[in-house]
This record gives sequence, structure tokens and C-alpha cells, in this order.
Amino acid sequence: MTISKELLDELLKGVERPEDLLGEAGLMKELKIKLMERMLGAELTAHLGYEEGKDAPPGQSNRRNGASTKVLKGQDGEMPVAVPRDRDSSFEPELVKKGQTRIDGMDDKIIGLYAAGLTVRDIQTHLLDLYGLKVSPDLISRVTDAVLDEVREWQSRALERMYPIVIFDALRVKIRDADSRTVKNKAVYVALGVTRDGQREVLGLWIAENEGAKFWLSVMNELKNRGTQDILVAVVDGLKGFPEAITAAFPDAMVQTCIVHLVRHSLNFCSWKDRKVVAADLRRIYSAPTADMAEAELDAFEEKWAGKYASIAPAWRRAWQEVIPFFGFDPAIRKIIYTTNAIESLNRVIRKTIKTRGSFPTDEAATKLIYLAIRNFEKDGRNVREWFAARNQFAIMFGERFDA
Repeated sequence: MTISKELLDELLKGVERPEDLLGEAGLMKELKIKLMERMLGAELTAHLGYEEGKDAPPGQSNRRNGASTKVLKGQDGEMPVAVPRDRDSSFEPELVKKGQTRIDGMDDKIIGLYAAGLTVRDIQTHLLDLYGLKVSPDLISRVTDAVLDEVREWQSRALERMYPIVIFDALRVKIRDADSRTVKNKAVYVALGVTRDGQREVLGLWIAENEGAKFWLSVMNELKNRGTQDILVAVVDGLKGFPEAITAAFPDAMVQTCIVHLVRHSLNFCSWKDRKVVAADLRRIYSAPTADMAEAELDAFEEKWAGKYASIAPAWRRAWQEVIPFFGFDPAIRKIIYTTNAIESLNRVIRKTIKTRGSFPTDEAATKLIYLAIRNFEKDGRNVREWFAARNQFAIMFGERFDA
């Protein structure tokens, strides 16, 4: 659509300063209002079947019935728009729907600010400073609550039939308990899958006060009900009851303890001056070529450090059945399992988003914001690095299970 020079000249008559064009009472805002009113009038004409100023079709009782003023909030601030009416109130415009009070993607702006971790008060201040809009906390809550419908759809969507790797992790969030009204530390559990093609996919998130076999079995059954029939390798952070739950739902899955978390747990027992040396000695264990050689390195570690840090070696031995699968993998797969970069980067995104919140009033409020953080995480690229070599190894190691 081309606007003629003559029309532009006519529109710009009297425009001498920037505010005459872009200001609160400028041409751009007035033009937008007039165009909207013109389009609304055209919609009513189509609805009634006759042009304004002409007679209605014979036998038709419905007529134009003036207009009502609706104040819309948008990027240009508040805009009073005259919305035409009909006598029997059957006219429902598409441009400005009944009950609509916001335009220009204002809902998306509110959700975007919320997803960035801004509080309701921060969002109010931002919209007032930038757009001159006075927005109530209730409106912001209603807009962001609409995300919960998206969460429910996302949490129940169909999943891949098979995932070569699923990493399960947890982080702690302060949430006010509905019954006691006290703030409690609740665990937010996240499952991050890697597809056959090396795509990262967050399978779901769950909030619970206590973990255990019963809870994890319900999670596993949910994944099965959504279409997942097989998990080749499940990587976990010593989550209580998980090995039993995963093998109950997916009997052929290989359960692998997250090496990074095991190392971190070990270093918690060390003084700062010994951490570097202990970390180097632990690296000799998990970088060993075979499980037998790794166990020999663990024996050597225990002999060296048992007198000073007696708790470290037993912790590795207790988890050993979930550690040794690691040594059967090629370095290409070991790197993915060991570094767990995907889940670490996801947790960084979530923590960055929620760090401004002292606590959440409800589980739903926490779920809403964490889901938006996950959505942003998945926008930033989902490919696992160096997946080609790992994929070939999976195809050889797991055969039909990988290719089915």
C-alpha cells in the first residue's frame, strides 16, 4: 500500500516540532485512533449490511445506535476510541473485542517483563515511566495467570518415544505454604531430555516438599503416559528413591549418578586449602579408562585421604553401582554425562530469573515464572555440542533400542 505525497503533505500540515508528530496529543496517536474508529465503522457496516447515512434493508430492525468510548492502553499510552453500537447489541467487533482494554501486544510486554524476573511493582513502574500507563496489580496478575493455561498444555504434551539421555535435577525455591502460611523451602524438579537428534528438551517440572520413591514413580509414570517408552541413560543427583522408580517404570534404563554433583558433594567436606588437590585426585577416579581401574584409583584415594576426610570415599562407594556405568561409555558420551552443561545452564537461567523474589506466594506463582525461564532457555539454541560422535556410539551400544 502506497501513501501519496499529497496525502502526506495534507497530514503534516501544522506539524512543526517532534511532539506535534509523536507527542501525547501528536498526529501519530490521533491518526491511529481515527483509523481504528474508521475500521470499527466498516465492521459495523458489514454486520448490519448497509452504509452509514443510508437506509437499512427492508424488514431489518437492527440499526446503528451511536457509540461508546473505550479507553485502550497501548504503547502510545491511553487512547480513547469511539466504538460504534447497534440496537440489539449483536455487534462484536474483531479489531477491538468486547472486554478488551489493551492493544499493541501489551500483554506480551507484561509477560516479557515478568519473565525477566520483574516483580508486579517493577512492572507497574516500568509501564508508567515508559508508556505513561497506570496498570493495576490485579491486571498484571490476570495477564500473567494466563500463562498457567500454557503451562498445563506444555506439561501434558506428547513426548518422544525414546530419549538417549534424561537428566534429572532439583533446585530449592522458597514458597509460602497454603496451610501453615509459613515460607518453606520446596524442591523444583526438572527433567531435561536429549532427543535422538541431539536436541535438548525440558520434559517437565514438578514442585514437591519431599522427594521419595513414590513421588519419583509418579513422575516416571507421567512421562510414560505422555508417550515415552524408553530412556537409555538416566542421570541423577543422588535423588532419594530415584533408581527404584526409574527401573520400575523403565526396566532397561541405565541409572548414572551425576559425576559433577558427586565431586561437589565430596569437596564440601574439604577445607579450602585442600580442595584443589582433592579435586585433582578425584579426577583420577572418574577419568580412569575402566571401572576396575577407577576402583583402584578410589582405593588409592581412600588410603591417602581417609585420615583427614573419612566421609568422601564411602560416599563414592555407596553410589558406586550408579557410578560405574559411566566407565562403559566412549569419551564422546562421557563428556555429555559428566559436564551436564545443559542442566547447569538451565539452572542458571532459572536462578537468574527468580533471584529477585524473596519467596513465592503459591506453587502456581513459582511454576509460572520458572516455566517462562524454561521457555527463554529453549529459545537460545537447543543442540547438544558434538552430538554426532555420541549418536554413533549410542547406535552401536544400544542397537535396536536407539533406532526403534
